[in-house]
Amino acid sequence: MSDLEIRPVTSDDLAPVVAMLADDPLGAQRESPDDLTPYRVAFQRLADDPNQHVVVAVREGRVVGTLQLTIVPGLSRRGATRSIIEGVRVHRDERGSGLGTRLVQWAVDESRRQNCQLVQLTSDVSREDAHRFYERLGFTASHVGFKLAL
Repeated sequence: MSDLEIRPVTSDDLAPVVAMLADDPLGAQRESPDDLTPYRVAFQRLADDPNQHVVVAVREGRVVGTLQLTIVPGLSRRGATRSIIEGVRVHRDERGSGLGTRLVQWAVDESRRQNCQLVQLTSDVSREDAHRFYERLGFTASHVGFKLAL
């Protein structure tokens, strides 16, 4: 995988990133790859926030993976800073290649660099393969997550 580059996302990457977000049963219900307008607005908000790190994995000039890492300062855990991994996606042609591991390892390494004491993520209960993947990487299913749609 030495031919793989992990770098910050650019506005030119939005179409392939959104396509990956939409390329599964859950994403197909909530993403709109035909209208990039809301994604462009979100991209600018993310680009303006130094605690947001959206990256893409690029191989041979093609975006093949993405994730978002958010750095969250806090008071709990004696003022610990934590990070949150979100939106991990690997292009269907690359699944099983180790690319997801490389992306998550990048996020863990960046979290250490940012002096985080904890890396956390959530995964939809229906994504059983993803749960096994994260457990193989050393994550534990230690909490129950809750969401409130607004």
